[in-house]
Amino acid sequence: MAKKVLVVLGHPAANSLCARIARAYADGARDGGADVRMLALGELQFSPLLAAGYREEQLLEPDLQQAQRDILWAEHLVWVYPVWWGGMPALLKGFIDRVFLPGFAFRYRKGSRAWDRLLAGRTAELLVTMDSPPWYYRWVTRMPAHVQMKRAILDFCGVGPVRVHSMGPVLGASDARKADWQAQARRLGERQGVSACGRWWPLSAVWCR
Repeated sequence: MAKKVLVVLGHPAANSLCARIARAYADGARDGGADVRMLALGELQFSPLLAAGYREEQLLEPDLQQAQRDILWAEHLVWVYPVWWGGMPALLKGFIDRVFLPGFAFRYRKGSRAWDRLLAGRTAELLVTMDSPPWYYRWVTRMPAHVQMKRAILDFCGVGPVRVHSMGPVLGASDARKADWQAQARRLGERQGVSACGRWWPLSAVWCR
């Protein structure tokens, strides 16, 4: 059975490097035999503001209702986005605020500090571009966006393991270097599409099933 892969583009621009990386991953996954859906957040119609927090119910726009269905459908979630000011873009954060709601992504247990991880059983990859060298982002700024997405969001909701690919520095990168990142994304997608062996492939970023 084909693996179900959802690729989420968190950059608002359809002509961005992130968009090209997302499309390359999706193309590779399809070539590898996966069933792929794309979700470009910049094309969705929704408010990114969780206006009242969790105090009041905020009705989901039709695009967000479909996004929730896509997430529940997927076995593997691929998030492609840039690091801006050390964190994720406001559009992506707003999407998560609106979509990863109690009762959908997690559920607190009554009378307990524990919670249920409602998105368990899914794996994820983060393909993240940045102007900083990845070593600088890791050791100097301590990877705030990676930690937020991997631990505070996805792990909290049961998604794992989560593999992170840092692509940078984009600032001053040649066209050839950008093409290399797209080629890398395509290979990752293709390997994810064909993974079906139930183990971790050495030196790769793919989980076999």
